[in-house]
Amino acid sequence: MPTTITHVRDLASVVGEFLGHSEWHEITQRQVDLFAEATWDHQWIHTDPERAAAGPYGQTIAHGFLTMSLTPTLLAEIWRVDGVDMTVNQGMDNLRLRAPVPVGARVRMGADLLSARTRPRGYHEVVVKLVWELEHAGEQKKAATADLTILLRQTAA
Repeated sequence: MPTTITHVRDLASVVGEFLGHSEWHEITQRQVDLFAEATWDHQWIHTDPERAAAGPYGQTIAHGFLTMSLTPTLLAEIWRVDGVDMTVNQGMDNLRLRAPVPVGARVRMGADLLSARTRPRGYHEVVVKLVWELEHAGEQKKAATADLTILLRQTAA
């Protein structure tokens, strides 16, 4: 259940607020392998546990774009905007992959609403600061950061 629920007409009142954290989710080798299949990215650091054990990370790691692809699901655990019938991703700015995410690590995302403005034809543009965190081997750190721009289309009255 989202920690912050906002109606589209009230977006401006939430600007500058921390929206919350998602739940923690474990990254599995099966997820990594399925992502490799879907994207044709079979680099050994992701898909070959035996070779990766002797590599720079000591084990397989998630693709950076796999971590990013969790964004819609994790954000939905943090924040819900009522009065919207469609959401369109516009892009990510300032994306930085800060630490590798080992298979077996748990990840979660935190979000702050940076800005909100009304756009033509019933749209609202919001920018959300995202921080993906990882927890592995008793250590917690930032995995990635980015600013996500989303267009929300307001439900017709």
